[in-house]
Amino acid sequence: MKIILTNEVSGLGIAGDVVDVKDGYARNYLLPRGFAIRWTRGGEKDVEQIRRGRKIREIATIEQANSIKGQLEGTKVRLKVRAGDGGRLFGSVTPADIASAVKASGGPDLDKRRIELGSPIKSLGLHEVSVRLHSEVVAKVGIEVQPA
Repeated sequence: MKIILTNEVSGLGIAGDVVDVKDGYARNYLLPRGFAIRWTRGGEKDVEQIRRGRKIREIATIEQANSIKGQLEGTKVRLKVRAGDGGRLFGSVTPADIASAVKASGGPDLDKRRIELGSPIKSLGLHEVSVRLHSEVVAKVGIEVQPA
């Protein structure tokens, strides 16, 4: 099935790309989550609009991405969440929570879609997350999860 990506999907492409994927992958994962739309001749007009939107949000140069990386890695990020006995959280920490905690601690404004969690954060303590700033630049950010 031919689809147009509306968001960046790891291992598949970036927003505005037209890709061919298996029918089940498109119907069961990409389309319901809003990561893609079906390709049609009329949809080709949408591709240009998606690419323009991506260029606005995208970090333009590697130098700019490296400066943001330095700023991120020098920032101490603390996140207060509700936790039960033994340090287990009620729920988990989401990329949106992390983006708002980085902003609150004086860091740059991040797009939550660029934050990659290796595994869900469900306990108190120090955790490391990756922020993909550019195709070649990835920043590692230490998040200290504390009880509220």
